[in-house]
Amino acid sequence: MSNPTAIFLISCPDQKGIVARLAGFVYQHGGNIVDSDHHSDLQAGRFLGRIELEVEGLDLDRAGLRKGFAAIADPMGGHWELHFSDVVPRIALWCSKQEHCLLDLLWRHQAGELGAEIALVLSNHATLRRHVEPLGIPFHVVPITRETREAAEARELALLRSEGVDLVILAKYMQVLSPAFLEAFPSVINIHHSFLPAFAGAQPYHQAHARGVKLIGATAHYVTPDLDSGPIIDQDVVRVSHRDTVEDLVRKGRDMERLALSRAVRLHLQHRVLTYGNKTVVFE
Repeated sequence: MSNPTAIFLISCPDQKGIVARLAGFVYQHGGNIVDSDHHSDLQAGRFLGRIELEVEGLDLDRAGLRKGFAAIADPMGGHWELHFSDVVPRIALWCSKQEHCLLDLLWRHQAGELGAEIALVLSNHATLRRHVEPLGIPFHVVPITRETREAAEARELALLRSEGVDLVILAKYMQVLSPAFLEAFPSVINIHHSFLPAFAGAQPYHQAHARGVKLIGATAHYVTPDLDSGPIIDQDVVRVSHRDTVEDLVRKGRDMERLALSRAVRLHLQHRVLTYGNKTVVFE
């Protein structure tokens, strides 16, 4: 990248002067802000912000920039992050037998849309190997049953660590991750085939058809130990009617799943998502 940027994210108790202090610090050190957005949740008393600035022209190196932001942000009593656009994250795609989300992400990666390196694809079945290995991406099969879950997850964690993976994307993995796994590796995005919080759990399209809904949706969210209840990053909906069968709902749902998941992944990789409590603010 010819002109890398630094992305600063902050979530802290709301207070006067936050934006002025951050912008003043950037100006003081010769920086140029290229994108800035912030939001105050008045009910929660929370400030959430994102500032992106050019690295070129700063009179600080990257370590100095981090130290400077820390000097401002730490006394505010919140959480903050600093990322650099020329640091390419490594992601792992996890799948099962359904191919639509995996193929969509593979295509977007080939098109240069994701801005990440796919370190590996992992599945509990070998079904989709044929789509992955011709692209030169390692494909790992880790079978998993109720009896072997602990050993399988230990193997998966070791693989993620050895490959330096930053983010796991569940592209229709169809397995529940244990609380122990998520404590060890919390950076996981899932796609659920319903407009959460409606129709959580298994067979949501069947539930939606039985209920006679007029809209169905898909939800991309961060994974937490509570099933299908993590902070929501992106959602999509499509209108359906009494004429649609369950199969029609599944077909329409696949399109939404692909779009919602790809948008969520891109937003996360561009450091445009801040979580607080069980909610997110998305700076688009």
